[in-house]
Amino acid sequence: MSEKIVGQTKSVGFQFGLRKTIPVPSDVLWEFLLSPEGTKIWLGSLNSVLEAGKEYRTRENFNGKVTVLKANSHLRLTWKKPDWENLSTLQIRCIETGKNKSVLSFHHEKLLSSGQREEMKMHWNVIMKEMITAIDKSVMKDA
Repeated sequence: MSEKIVGQTKSVGFQFGLRKTIPVPSDVLWEFLLSPEGTKIWLGSLNSVLEAGKEYRTRENFNGKVTVLKANSHLRLTWKKPDWENLSTLQIRCIETGKNKSVLSFHHEKLLSSGQREEMKMHWNVIMKEMITAIDKSVMKDA
């Protein structure tokens, strides 16, 4: 019997997921996530808005295609770093958990190896911290 490797799946290679509760309503979280400031943090600088069925490329040369964009809920896109040969899949969810509480969830799959998974684990942990800091500043500014 082979030993199970952390993050390895039977069908989509390796995966990584991260969730954090944030003290804002999900519509506020969603609006920030898709704002130019928000997308710059988690995706990069875009020349256009994200739309389902449309390809994107950031100024930092991340690229892919948005496959699902369900307002105030989630988006799913293919995602490729400039130095990667493979396309991965990224899903981001905003989940309402209370009156002024939401969960921000990043789920990244179709990663090629445990090394790529570890790289993305570090990446999304940094991005999550940056998102929370920026949302806190944005909410404080609007309060």
